[in-house]
Amino acid sequence: MDFALSEEQQAIFDMARAFGAEEIAPHARAWEEAGTIPRTLWPKVAELGLGGVYVSEEHGGSGLGRLDATLVFEALAMACPSVAAFLSIHNMCAGMIDRYGSDELKARWLPGICALTTLVSYCLTEPGAGSDAAALRTRADATPEGYRLSGTKAFISGGGYSDAYLTMCRTGGAGPKGISTLLVPAGTPGLSFGGLEDKMGWRAQETRQVQFDECLVPTDLLVGEEGRGFAYAMAGLDGGRLNIAATALGGAQAAFDATRAYMAERKAFGQRLDGFQALQFRLAEMEVKLQQARIFLRQAAWKLDQGAPDATKFCAMAKLAVTDSAFEVANQCLQLHGGYGYLADYGIEKIVRDLRVHQILEGTNEIMRVIVARALGAA
Repeated sequence: MDFALSEEQQAIFDMARAFGAEEIAPHARAWEEAGTIPRTLWPKVAELGLGGVYVSEEHGGSGLGRLDATLVFEALAMACPSVAAFLSIHNMCAGMIDRYGSDELKARWLPGICALTTLVSYCLTEPGAGSDAAALRTRADATPEGYRLSGTKAFISGGGYSDAYLTMCRTGGAGPKGISTLLVPAGTPGLSFGGLEDKMGWRAQETRQVQFDECLVPTDLLVGEEGRGFAYAMAGLDGGRLNIAATALGGAQAAFDATRAYMAERKAFGQRLDGFQALQFRLAEMEVKLQQARIFLRQAAWKLDQGAPDATKFCAMAKLAVTDSAFEVANQCLQLHGGYGYLADYGIEKIVRDLRVHQILEGTNEIMRVIVARALGAA
């Protein structure tokens, strides 16, 4: 087996990392304090072809694979996990539209989505339907004028900030087969937003409830077929889980790199911190965790690219293993900084706060265990 990246893949990683270091990292703390990401960033990101990573070139995308995408989001997350994760969610939506949307829908929406002049949020979770997503209650009733959409979505990254909302809603009976997907443009009458959520991490992302009150959505904004929305959502989450794992890995790597530099300079009891064998062992253990996570993540991404029958299981395992390891590494990096790790100036506490949610969203890590267990039972 060849574990090396191709020259093209290495170039993709280096490009994204350099962009993040120049255009994102110097501003990450200020954007967190402001509670928003400047819209002026996105055209610069689009110039690199990162607005539609999986979208076909025909519609303005880059046509890259899932493994390529993990390289992009790991690299960008070294600058700021919050910004990288928001872009990954946008790309998950773009990929779903490209894969399942009608030709008319794709032609109308994907060029702007890929140019990042149209930002898209993913709307699945509801106040009463989180891990049990198939129990969602947001409803869209078909009428001669279009779908009448009512309900509430919770914890939506980009709520009130994005230009469109990819929304899973109930068009039929109970259960997964009654769920469809609609693309709801910002400005649709009846669309409103809750207050800005005050979060532990990902504070640069605007997060709000998204509320639909008899929104009239044209039938041509149905993505794919009626009754297939839950399947589309779950397929999108396979790649989304890889991206969330990748952004966790990038954040942890940034924390680890900063910690190594800090320990090479900081002295205690007459020697540098990295001269103490006990601390050297801590660094060695973290390096092993990062490399294990990276290999596992890339294997899962490769399986998804290949359409392997066990890809969903591997995406769940990778999400579980990588996000747990990444948070543990970042938390250990804070500990090795001592009191300085608790200060915002050193950047480690932000990474710890940002990475904690990666163990929760795109399916909690408890749900990842359920997915893996069911796959084992089915086998």
